[in-house]
Amino acid sequence: MLLSAGIIGLPNVGKSTLFNAITNSKVEAANYPFATIEPNIALVNVVDRRLDNLAEIVKPEKTIYTNFKFVDIAGLVKGASKGEGLGNKFLQNIREVDAICHVVRCFSNKDITHVNNVVDPITDLEIINLELIYSDLELMKNRIDKIRNRAKSGDKNSMKELALYESLFDFLSQDKLLCDMEINEEDLPLVKTLNLLTIKPVIYIANIDEDDISNPESNLNYQNLKSHLKNKTIIPICSKMEHEISLLPEEEKKTFLEEFNLKDSGLNEIVRSAYSILNLGTFFTVGKIEVRGWPFYISDFAPKCSSVIHTDFEKLFIRAEIIKYDDMITYKDENKIRELGKAKIVGKTYQIEDGDICHFKINK
Repeated sequence: MLLSAGIIGLPNVGKSTLFNAITNSKVEAANYPFATIEPNIALVNVVDRRLDNLAEIVKPEKTIYTNFKFVDIAGLVKGASKGEGLGNKFLQNIREVDAICHVVRCFSNKDITHVNNVVDPITDLEIINLELIYSDLELMKNRIDKIRNRAKSGDKNSMKELALYESLFDFLSQDKLLCDMEINEEDLPLVKTLNLLTIKPVIYIANIDEDDISNPESNLNYQNLKSHLKNKTIIPICSKMEHEISLLPEEEKKTFLEEFNLKDSGLNEIVRSAYSILNLGTFFTVGKIEVRGWPFYISDFAPKCSSVIHTDFEKLFIRAEIIKYDDMITYKDENKIRELGKAKIVGKTYQIEDGDICHFKINK
């Protein structure tokens, strides 16, 4: 299971610089619109200290982190939904990701031009959101036109679909994102098949000045954006500084962060937030050959989680042995944990929890 997040925003807001930092790659970060035309893609490790701690105990030949895919999508502009700036192509790239990282410029730098010649994060945010909304409105209009005749014939499934599509269209017509709409649980599977832009979970990334990184609240643009977004996930970072950190040796990164009174890099926070908004957790498998993290959806049952390792495991699942991460850290030995009766044998109705160490029994 490889999930992805698309990095979007207006041109020259720091998207490609952020992508360079995330991937430590050499993507062009130029001072002109559409420096990125084809999306740049890279896999990054999901840094998890628990995996490192388990590896210290087990001493495996390999330690394998879970992965997350980031896609650097070209800067959108006003009119993108009508094809401005190759907008339709870029919007299609967004449809293919699971979550969105929306970068908003909150820094001032006269040497880096702004596409609208003024730094105004709320206006920038609304330009992008409206283009996503307009694109979804067009898609829903086409869907409604196609199903209306079937619904008029009295077909109950078509009538139900039409009612749902019209409710989505009406909500979008109010210039609202579908991620803010309350949708019935039974309708969600159908809605997901539509691959709508505005229903994707979003992390907002406020790209602030380096001087403000120790105290983001000192940045007025960030304050305004935070107030406007209210309860949304918003992460203040400095893309330029994050790129500099990414180029440092591991032992120097901690010192650099301490100088700015930062507990962790903004990049790790972005990855953790992406996991959170996608409702993902990590379970572990441990052994002398490898200690490995595996992504799963929180609330999935054990057979479904086992399919992350191999698709055949779900139908061949018999049972699983579960050891809690905290017990492994405390006792440092699986056999001792079993002797103490702390290892749990579970069946098909067990919901894997974040941090579980799993041994799956499969009918071979």
